[in-house]
Amino acid sequence: MGIILVHPEAASRLNYLKLPMRDRASTDAIEKSFERLAQGIDHCVLRLVEKRRLGVSVRLDVPEPVLNDHVSGCMLTVVEDGGAGYAATGDLSEGGLELALKDARDRAKLTASHRLFDAARLPIPADRARVDNRSAGGLPGVTDCLAMTSDASRRIKAAATNAKAMDKIADWSAAIEVAECHSLLLSSAGARIEQSYGYVSPGLSVVARDHGQSQQRSHGDGHMARQGGLEQLDVVDFAEHGERLVGEALALLRAPECPTENTDVLLMPGQMILQLHESVGHPLELDRILGDERNYAGGSFVTPEMIGSYQYGAECLNVVFDPRVPNELASYAYDDDGTRAERHDLIKDGILVGAIGSASSSLRAGIPAAASGRASSWNRPPIDRMANINLLPGDHDLGALLASVERGVLMDTNRSWSIDHLRNKFQFGCEIGWLIEDGERKGLIRNPGYRGVSANFWRSLDRVGDRSTEAVLGTLDCGKGEPNQLMQVGHSTPACVFRNVQVFGGG
Repeated sequence: MGIILVHPEAASRLNYLKLPMRDRASTDAIEKSFERLAQGIDHCVLRLVEKRRLGVSVRLDVPEPVLNDHVSGCMLTVVEDGGAGYAATGDLSEGGLELALKDARDRAKLTASHRLFDAARLPIPADRARVDNRSAGGLPGVTDCLAMTSDASRRIKAAATNAKAMDKIADWSAAIEVAECHSLLLSSAGARIEQSYGYVSPGLSVVARDHGQSQQRSHGDGHMARQGGLEQLDVVDFAEHGERLVGEALALLRAPECPTENTDVLLMPGQMILQLHESVGHPLELDRILGDERNYAGGSFVTPEMIGSYQYGAECLNVVFDPRVPNELASYAYDDDGTRAERHDLIKDGILVGAIGSASSSLRAGIPAAASGRASSWNRPPIDRMANINLLPGDHDLGALLASVERGVLMDTNRSWSIDHLRNKFQFGCEIGWLIEDGERKGLIRNPGYRGVSANFWRSLDRVGDRSTEAVLGTLDCGKGEPNQLMQVGHSTPACVFRNVQVFGGG
């Protein structure tokens, strides 16, 4: 079953996420079939995945078609004679599994003579665990999501009406995406790892237009996804930001352009999430470092020899890979290879000390694994992916960060990005900015942007905000791999001050 778009009036009478997932009897049957089929195979893994996803949005006070996505299937992976092969199937009968297993074994034989490394050295998972990260309060269904998005949309319209500016508000929307996922990993070594989680991803957007100038302000909008349920919408104050967004979008129409100069920059978490993602997370993925992604997603300016000695940033830069943080979007106990998840230092006191590698990439590179073999669905193989990549807080509150800047620009909420194939040279634009003069936030500026080079930009980091400036964020659509895989990634980051940055304006 794939994606279905349903008229809101019909969808409101249903509650898709309350429908039962795969029943116990059918799961037991799959387990028994795997046990029989895997006999005589030393290294065989089955990964069963079932996911339901619901998307509800209201635009210009009009409900849009409801997205209901239900996927289910499994992938079988085999290692034989030093080669590795995999095959996926949506036919979960014993006959369907048998055909997929034969395909995987044939592929393993084909790769044995063309291998980059001896796959027989790969660890085979053997743990037995059951992990349920779903919210006790459950996920909202269609009716709840429609009510919340409609209410948020009405608040935006009311704010524009009260400001006597409806003629200048060209577009607005409110959306919520929720999902629930179950996975079961079995191995010929006796592993049985069952994991469940749910997430919510809210978003608000307002576009103002006047005299040929357009400005957008958003809240969430794809970067505020978190594991959990209804309670997470309260944490991010989903419906409370409409009036602020309307006011800021209108004010940006009248604001002056961001100046073009070399100056200090204070980046808020809404922008830091992308800075961290693009210029730390992606360059440290081992498959990029090894060259596997060069034809599609790109490589990395980082080389294996840099790990352990390279000065990636200032001494106040500390970044960790941590899939065990409660409620962060990419939290899990085991990755999709069955490797147990643990926290790993990536950058410590500015020095590059680790990388993001799955079991296979880590074996090839001789670098310890970080439980980062992740697959976007049942019909995709695990590849090296970020999980929760978090920049650890420092000691400065927002007032202290501002006070440290004699002249500069505060920027928030990404609106555009560009970075080269090695994740080194970059240019980012933000939705909103404020001038900083003598340690105080001054007037709004529009179309703020900045550029730099990863290899020295992080060395210009001078102040790291404390926990009061921190935000736990996440994105649902990090793309990578051939065929493409859109993956959920979490980022926790405080506000940060960078010195002598190239800042520019322009729509």
